[in-house]
Amino acid sequence: MPKGLILKGVGGFYTVESSSGIYECRVRGVFRKKGITPVAGDFVEFSITDETAKEGWIEEIEERQNFFVRPPVANVNQIAIVIAGTSPEPDFLLVDKLLITAERNGITPLIVINKIDLINEQELEEVKNIYVGTGYQVVAISKVGKRGYDELHEKLKGHRTVFAGQSGVGKSTILNNIMDAWVMETGEMSRIQRGKHTTRHVQLLPLDNDGYVVDTPGFSSLTLEGIEHAKLSSMYPEFIRLEGMCRFSGCSHIKEPGCAVKDSVQSGEISRVRYECYRRLYEELKLQYENRYR
Repeated sequence: MPKGLILKGVGGFYTVESSSGIYECRVRGVFRKKGITPVAGDFVEFSITDETAKEGWIEEIEERQNFFVRPPVANVNQIAIVIAGTSPEPDFLLVDKLLITAERNGITPLIVINKIDLINEQELEEVKNIYVGTGYQVVAISKVGKRGYDELHEKLKGHRTVFAGQSGVGKSTILNNIMDAWVMETGEMSRIQRGKHTTRHVQLLPLDNDGYVVDTPGFSSLTLEGIEHAKLSSMYPEFIRLEGMCRFSGCSHIKEPGCAVKDSVQSGEISRVRYECYRRLYEELKLQYENRYR
């Protein structure tokens, strides 16, 4: 039975990309009975009912590596977290929430600094330096002269990427530029219209480098449900490297003396911005934990 990847679903019909072409498939009623709705990004097995018309039925949906509600998409393996150099000012707390979401779901994060034409080199380096100790990849871009877009193209290669970030950072502009330049024409690929994301069907767009992008940005706001405050530090790669070096085992890196993390913040090895975000999230999660039965 052929296998494929769902690119989009509209009105009970699903566009499935396979090695032998694009098929329009319907889904068996058994999935509805099980409460399973196929979404863009699902890997499926399907039967072909009409090879000439490229039609078929989805017979199996493979187990998902991850699933998101907004936008509804499965099996994403890269989140491109967009920050604007300015206008709006970066929301570093949201960035950390997105990075933690990526860590929890086994997704590669890519930090995209947009609108670099509006800041100088020193300001750009200051933003980059926040994430130096994390090991996360950072790419800086601008729509002016398409600066950095070749590097972004390379980072999208071989990944199924969703763009995320606060409102106004330029996610839609980036996606439109990607769609203009790198999307493989597989039929009716429409341009994004700003402000209409909530009324559109989510599509996974095939790129010219074996990558895909989700055409609808998401995650402009997040909560960190299900994370215990005591385990938050394991979501910060630069903290993990100092594991076992604090005076006290189980150090929260908040108030304890002899804390290797706080010492590294003081010395500049760990970004103070990252640490302050960690501290705020820790207190927020701790409060949720303490109030869990109230």
